[in-house]
Amino acid sequence: MANIRYKFNPESLSFDKIRLGFRAVLLRSLAYFVGSLIVAFIYYLIFAIFIDSPKEKALKREIEQLTIQYDLIHREMAGLEKVIGQLQETDDNLYRTIFEAEPIPATLREGGVGGVNRYKELEGYDNSSIVIETAKNLDRLRKKVYLQSKSFDDLILLAKAKEEMLRSIPAILPISNKDLTRTASGFGLRIHPIYKITKFHAGMDFTAPSGTEIYVTGDGVVAAVQSSQRGLGNHIIINHSYGYTSIYAHLDRFNVRVGQKVQRGDVIGFVGNTGSSVAPHLHYEIKLNGVNVDPVNYYFNDLSPEEYERMIEIASKTGQSFD
Repeated sequence: MANIRYKFNPESLSFDKIRLGFRAVLLRSLAYFVGSLIVAFIYYLIFAIFIDSPKEKALKREIEQLTIQYDLIHREMAGLEKVIGQLQETDDNLYRTIFEAEPIPATLREGGVGGVNRYKELEGYDNSSIVIETAKNLDRLRKKVYLQSKSFDDLILLAKAKEEMLRSIPAILPISNKDLTRTASGFGLRIHPIYKITKFHAGMDFTAPSGTEIYVTGDGVVAAVQSSQRGLGNHIIINHSYGYTSIYAHLDRFNVRVGQKVQRGDVIGFVGNTGSSVAPHLHYEIKLNGVNVDPVNYYFNDLSPEEYERMIEIASKTGQSFD
């Protein structure tokens, strides 16, 4: 039944039906409409705040998964940084020490990544902090990996140079002397065989029959092949680079020429008795940066520790040299 309103008329003493005008009807309709909008908005707020839509639920689950993934990535990067730290420590304290190279400065290894603000485009989001922190850690890790890779490249070059240097250092006996009985006179003050006075002997003497093969003790280039009837007699000088030269004196004949490249163990000449020599033997010297050094310290490729100790004992005995 329609909601009909009546108004009392005192003149006719009766109730008259109230008839609304257009304006009143319009205002009333507008009021109902506005009221409906308000109620609808309130319902919308309640649902928006307290009840998620299927799409929002899916997005929240995705965000949770991404957050978990970022956390796992952080842990993995922390593990990788630890591994890289161990590589850096080994690099600086072992490899570079072996190759006599300066370690990479810590300021360079731990330095920041350049740029005014490399992460500006990642700002302004709800999870910007975790994304930016991950990006920073990744950049630091990338730089450390690059520096370590570059360091290993340098070490490879150093190793190749070191290998060449190790081949060049005089490191074997210049004649076959397995039983060490051919060791005649060592480095130091010795009695000169001709003048019978104490004189500094700048090398080692090895007795051997004339014609015995003489081996070059390290890789190098023949710097001199000289024939003489005085002093060192017929002798060869080998330039090994890295400051090393070796001298082989009192030879009977030569097996090399000036400028020839030789490798450790090559036969370069034969034992003789030329120059200031009193018996067939080889006088052998090593110079480092132009200064004579004791050859006994350079036979590490040929001798066991026991043989090395015996060689030192024999060479250290004071006696007469053969030249």
